[in-house]
Amino acid sequence: MRAVAYDGARGALSVRKVDDPVAPPGGVVLRVGAVGLCRSDWHAWNGHDDVAGYPHVLGHEIAGTVAEVADGVTRWRVGDRVTVPFVCACGRCPVCESGNHQVCPHQWQPGFDGWGGYAEYVALPNADTNLVALPPKMEMTTAASLGCRMATAYRAVAAVGKAIPGDEVVVHGAGGVGLSALAVARALGGRVTVLDPSPAAREMAVALGAAAAIDPGEGDPLTSILEVTVGGPTLSIEAVGDSAACHLSIRSLRPRGRHVQVGLLPPEITHDPVPMHEVIARELQVLGSHGMSAAYYSDMLGLVAQGRLRPDLLVTRVIGLEDVPAAMAQIGTPEQPAGVTVIAP
Repeated sequence: MRAVAYDGARGALSVRKVDDPVAPPGGVVLRVGAVGLCRSDWHAWNGHDDVAGYPHVLGHEIAGTVAEVADGVTRWRVGDRVTVPFVCACGRCPVCESGNHQVCPHQWQPGFDGWGGYAEYVALPNADTNLVALPPKMEMTTAASLGCRMATAYRAVAAVGKAIPGDEVVVHGAGGVGLSALAVARALGGRVTVLDPSPAAREMAVALGAAAAIDPGEGDPLTSILEVTVGGPTLSIEAVGDSAACHLSIRSLRPRGRHVQVGLLPPEITHDPVPMHEVIARELQVLGSHGMSAAYYSDMLGLVAQGRLRPDLLVTRVIGLEDVPAAMAQIGTPEQPAGVTVIAP
């Protein structure tokens, strides 16, 4: 099969012919219909996260069609259209039995613990636990974001952040996760303010329903947040992975507000960005959120079916495998396009 592979941290990405994958016991092989180009992949490529070894194939936001089914799989057949959470859980441990597959201690992540979806095919384990059926009319390019960005944002806002109608929500970062969090918060009845230094990202946030979009590099962003939200948010989502943004998010909360950390802080952080004295003084909640279990996709897909949540609106660019090296190099630069980039192998 064709795949985009590399041979070491920040190594050259190239399209190569590699061996076709084989379904593991209890698993499947998917023909990849679409896979997201995500900042988490960029972190792995840069060596910020461990990967299984080299050469390596990235890609954890996957939608596709079942092409091979191994022994032990009972729920899926060849031809089924599916997506998969980026956390593939074991389904058997006490954490999984509690319903919290997204923090399974034995988790396997495509593109990290094994080869991912920057390829024509990908093998996935524990299919009966981890696969999610796609709505019949959903495009693969739309479905790819359900594996990470939209699902991660949904759980962060709805389940961990416990958003309710009338919440004053602030989202730090208007990348794929941030825009997804904006869309989810709006679908749940919140008023949303977004912070991002990119004019294009702020413009897209407003187009998707943000009440305000703030440039954190202009003036005092804390004052701007307090003014726009009339005293601070009830819920703040940090979707960047930046210590200054994390600190600002927590400081801006009104009393008893909730901060949810979604963005991955880079490994070179040398100090704790949490102003713990303010957490205590105002009884703030500081929470972490990590993906979403396959078993909890139904509520999110229900909002999609009702037309209240539109993941398709976030996809602004579809590229091929040969375009991945240039697109990866754009991540974190002013040249990075707003919205979600999806690869169609």
